[in-house]
Amino acid sequence: MTDTARPGLFSGNVAFYERYRLGYPDRLLRRVVALAGVAPGDSVLDLGTGTGMLAIPFARLGLRVTALDPEPAMLAAAQAAAQASGVAVDFRAGGSDDLTPGMGPFRLVAMGRSFHWMDRAATLEMLDRIVTPEGGVALFHDAHPPVDENRWFKTLYDVARKFGRDESEHVRERNGGHRRYEPFLFASAFTELDWLSVTIRRALTIDDIVGRAFSMSTCSPDRLGDRREEFAHTLRAALRELSPDGTFAEVAELVALLARRPKT
Repeated sequence: MTDTARPGLFSGNVAFYERYRLGYPDRLLRRVVALAGVAPGDSVLDLGTGTGMLAIPFARLGLRVTALDPEPAMLAAAQAAAQASGVAVDFRAGGSDDLTPGMGPFRLVAMGRSFHWMDRAATLEMLDRIVTPEGGVALFHDAHPPVDENRWFKTLYDVARKFGRDESEHVRERNGGHRRYEPFLFASAFTELDWLSVTIRRALTIDDIVGRAFSMSTCSPDRLGDRREEFAHTLRAALRELSPDGTFAEVAELVALLARRPKT
């Protein structure tokens, strides 16, 4: 298996990711845990943990969490966050290509905004070997419905495209292939699918939106290089056209797709 998210890709935007990316509401995680039948003390793997947005709240629920990420800076931030939260998580350097049949077994494998970086078919094949028979895989992401309050989201992506977002390797790959999870899951052992979601609304500022942009691999400070300030200026100007007073709202759906083996 090969992770597209190679070490170093996110090293320059860890602070932005930690501060400006949407976290997952506790009520969403509790619904996933309940539907999956996961109990305190059960083993959970957070694959592609990033800054620990899933690992830490799962640990708070009393689960034994192992968390992998190939980016050292992300792992360092996650370890610091776990320590500040007073929870124990077994953090390890690695990605989907570091999974082995001897790991686990895990009652649940969770991935937050990371599955698209992987060789998805090969990853699911390996997970079939390390997930318990009654266990499952939970894929987390966020979506922004096309409501008027989310006009800023299109503005962000329009500016990002002007600065070469669509030239990113993984963006070209996704545009040319499966953008949904279902084709991979239905070709795997985990074909019983349940969607769970929570929709939130919150206030945003221009600084929040610029920070969100810098948290993305396609327009991270490292990728933009000496065009970072030009990008920020262009985005701020475009956002001011939408809202002269600089205030915005975000309507976001935090989603989990729970995939399990069919019951026999």
